[in-house]
Amino acid sequence: MSMNNSPNVFLDPNANRFQVNIINESHDSNEASQEDVGSDPPHYEETSFTEEKTEASLHPCDTHNKMYYLQTFGHNTMDPVPKIDYYRNTGSVSGSKLNRPSLLEIHEQLAKVSEKETFNFSLVANGESTAGDEAAASKEEEKKTGFVKFGWVKGVLVRCMLNIWGVMLFIRLSWIVGQAGIGLGVIIILLATMVTSITGLSTSAIATNGFVRGGGAYYLISRSLGPEFGGSIGLIFAFANAVAVAMYVVGFAETVVELLKSDSIMVDESNDIRIIGTITVVCLLGISVAGMEWEAKAQVILLIVLLIAIANFFIGTVIPTNNEKKAKGFFNYQASIFAENFGPDFRSGEGFFSVFAIFFPAATGILAGANISGDLKDPQGAIPKGTMLAILITTVAYIGVAVSSCVVRDATGNINDTVTPGMSCNGSSACNLGYDFSRCRSQPCDYGLMNNFQVMSMVSGFGPLITAGIFSATLSSALASLVSAPKVFQALCKDNVYKGLHFFAKGYGKNNEPIRGYVLTFVIAMAFILIAQLNTIAPIISNFFLASYALINFSCFHASYAKSPGWRPAFRYYNMWISLFGALLCCGVMFVINWWAALITYVIELFLYIYVTYKKPEVNWGSSTQALCYIKALDSALALTTVEDHVKNFRPQCIALTGAPMIRPALLDITHTFTKNNGLCICCEVYTGPRKLCVKDMNSGMAKKQAWLTKNKRKAFYAAVAADSFRDGVKSLLQASGLGRMKPNTLVIGFKKDWRNLSLSNIHDTRGYILFFCSDAFDFELGTIIVRISQGFDISQVLQLFSFSENLPYLLILISESTINTVQSMHVGEFNQKLLEASTQFKKKQGKGTIDIWWLFDDGGLTILIPYILTIRKKWKNCKLRIFTGGKVNRIEEEKLVMASLLSKFRIKFADINIICDINMKPNKESWKFFEEMIEPYRLRESCKDITTAEKLKRETPWKITDAELEAFKEKSYRQVRLNELLQEHSRAANLIVLSLPVARKGAVSDYLYMAWLEILSKNLPPILMVRGNHKNVLTFYS
Repeated sequence: MSMNNSPNVFLDPNANRFQVNIINESHDSNEASQEDVGSDPPHYEETSFTEEKTEASLHPCDTHNKMYYLQTFGHNTMDPVPKIDYYRNTGSVSGSKLNRPSLLEIHEQLAKVSEKETFNFSLVANGESTAGDEAAASKEEEKKTGFVKFGWVKGVLVRCMLNIWGVMLFIRLSWIVGQAGIGLGVIIILLATMVTSITGLSTSAIATNGFVRGGGAYYLISRSLGPEFGGSIGLIFAFANAVAVAMYVVGFAETVVELLKSDSIMVDESNDIRIIGTITVVCLLGISVAGMEWEAKAQVILLIVLLIAIANFFIGTVIPTNNEKKAKGFFNYQASIFAENFGPDFRSGEGFFSVFAIFFPAATGILAGANISGDLKDPQGAIPKGTMLAILITTVAYIGVAVSSCVVRDATGNINDTVTPGMSCNGSSACNLGYDFSRCRSQPCDYGLMNNFQVMSMVSGFGPLITAGIFSATLSSALASLVSAPKVFQALCKDNVYKGLHFFAKGYGKNNEPIRGYVLTFVIAMAFILIAQLNTIAPIISNFFLASYALINFSCFHASYAKSPGWRPAFRYYNMWISLFGALLCCGVMFVINWWAALITYVIELFLYIYVTYKKPEVNWGSSTQALCYIKALDSALALTTVEDHVKNFRPQCIALTGAPMIRPALLDITHTFTKNNGLCICCEVYTGPRKLCVKDMNSGMAKKQAWLTKNKRKAFYAAVAADSFRDGVKSLLQASGLGRMKPNTLVIGFKKDWRNLSLSNIHDTRGYILFFCSDAFDFELGTIIVRISQGFDISQVLQLFSFSENLPYLLILISESTINTVQSMHVGEFNQKLLEASTQFKKKQGKGTIDIWWLFDDGGLTILIPYILTIRKKWKNCKLRIFTGGKVNRIEEEKLVMASLLSKFRIKFADINIICDINMKPNKESWKFFEEMIEPYRLRESCKDITTAEKLKRETPWKITDAELEAFKEKSYRQVRLNELLQEHSRAANLIVLSLPVARKGAVSDYLYMAWLEILSKNLPPILMVRGNHKNVLTFYS
């Protein structure tokens, strides 16, 4: 059952929703029937099961009431019915884009949403527009702006027929039949038709897969394959059309020169062609600049003349010939002439493919209609219908002219060259018909299929009509190409794919005419007219058009192969494999026609492709390249799940707690250094607080922060989660991040520098931070890397204070009051300078120095793998690895040899190995005193209190360090303090320190004691990475 919600339907607010009554069945039925015999189906409305509606109880919907949106389908809902205006692009010219209510507006409480006045619900409720509104809006726009739109006949069929029936039909087809014969001539026509028919089918499929704007082949290819392919072929196609203008004009000029041969304007024929061609192009430019309406009228007149000329030729073939025409080789339909002309007779170095190369431009007009797609009323319906019908009609005409060959290959034109009695004809059809043209074998003749380009004029019933047809064909084709080239070029320039060409995007007048493009096309056409040789021009543009056709066919194949749900062409008569065959056929024909021209075409296209790819225009057209990229990624990810992990293929796949990636750039940089082109990197952020606010902020920022990563060339993903607490959010990320085998195996986090400055109200933040890496990461068997630099990672306060956020437009900064007070208490300039320098230190190339690896505990090899990866990066390649490990005093050399042997088996180069024998010595008193003072605020000191008080304190402050705990882990505390002393002694000048991260037993070591270990371990040192693998091998010495 369909529901009609137009204002004519009356609703009862108390009606039950399950019963429907037909209303307005008889009301104004006579008037309705007079207006439209095929009237709409009856309207239905929901009514009650029990109550009987009266006319008085019906009331129309008040569309001016702000609560009108509540009455969709008669229920309390603001859900709008489907409407085309919701699906428009922002810049739509055929109607305004409307925004439907957001999911949040529908999902929230109705009372809250209805108070908002930010959305004009009366425009979107109840589907009050009908399907006809689209056409109405389009017509209104046309009246307002004066657009001239064409139907499929005038806009596509006429143009394609005129462009295909070009110069070749009248002044080259006879020569082609003479060279290749009727048999191969028909094959040449069918081969060209096969290329164009497949391309036409592909074009029809692409053109019916959504709304088509101006730009023709460029628009179709760019929206299917993306700006890289579209931008490269767009220039070539526009240039090919500009050159085609020259080809058609030269054909016209040749005809005029032939007519004026006895009274030449200039001394030689070539200059005559140049002069006439120049005058012709100027006249055509004037018609084009006058506007599309004038150009369309001229095309219709030219088509009528052309059809009369073709009919005149066929009439002439059946009119009895005379002696003068016989002397020129025309004998009406004769079986002997058909048999003689059926086989090939290639001369002057010509061959099948060279003749095909000269004929093929005659088939290149199939995109004449598509090229003005922006000026068509219904491009989706017009392009398939007009293009395919034009191919059919013109192919039949070409074959008809080729088969209707009634002229011998060579004739002298002398009526006295008749056969003498007793002369042997040797199978010559002309001889059998009474004429001796044998002297054409030894000397050139001026008539016949091979010698006279004006054969059709001689054969026709009335010669001047063929001349008019030649003028019509050549001028119409030139005019169509002169319009197509600027239109395609303007569309290319509007998209700003090539920023330097944006000058040509401007249009003038009611139809947005590309006047600047017309001038440029005129200049290009003039340059090629100066060549004045049709056979030289034809093979050049053949390759350009074939390259365009190849990409159109490939676009259709690619879109089908990508299996995107968005690929839903209304034109069903295509096949992806036929399109692929068409693309390969076009490429093959390019090389067969002219291999060096094909190579030049490919080089130009490749150069333009690389240029556009490098420039990366900021456009997103939903191309099939994107769809196929997704399919490949999905298939690869699924295939990867079937492959078991192997230690040789291990790579750090990091989940970095950067928050917003622009807030902690140094942490992102160091992580990116050992994951770029090597492993997965996910920048994560946890939102805590009121759920509604968190989710809103998270959703609004995700795409922007991922765009920031892309813009700053960081090969990383951004992920965010909203959670009740920081730890819960991190646990969610650790468990759910990644896909299949592409899951994080290493956690990277910045050291919480201000952990001692937090107030008691924020104590849970520190505890969550500590618990997360000392417990959760190890529980999920992830390696852990804690990075510390002297100035810290968070630069949000600097960005806020100095408004650096204009360089980071997607920055969302929330700074706590305590942080601002800390900043204000320092010398702001000095603080900012040091912090900014620290935030960029990993972007700079590291000079000659060392990376000191304190590999104290075997964690599977991650501690040694991370610095090795760093040394193979460009920025760190000048740094050497120094290895530090624990050992016994009496086995220093043996320990060195063992470590050297191990590293050599791992094929890891190192500069030096140091065995540290005094790790377990007690630290000096000053260092230990500093440690005790640091942990003093967090000690419980229960031994100084009675048992009851001590137990109460433990319950109230369970996070504090007890005396028993401190005594139990005293030796381990000594070791951390002592290690810092050794680090100060040996590695103070290192570029980077990589150190084995100590592990605290869950539930045995308090949060703040563990944090104190990390603090004292990494205090006053160069940048340091505290690393702990998951104790699974990440290195192997097996091949």
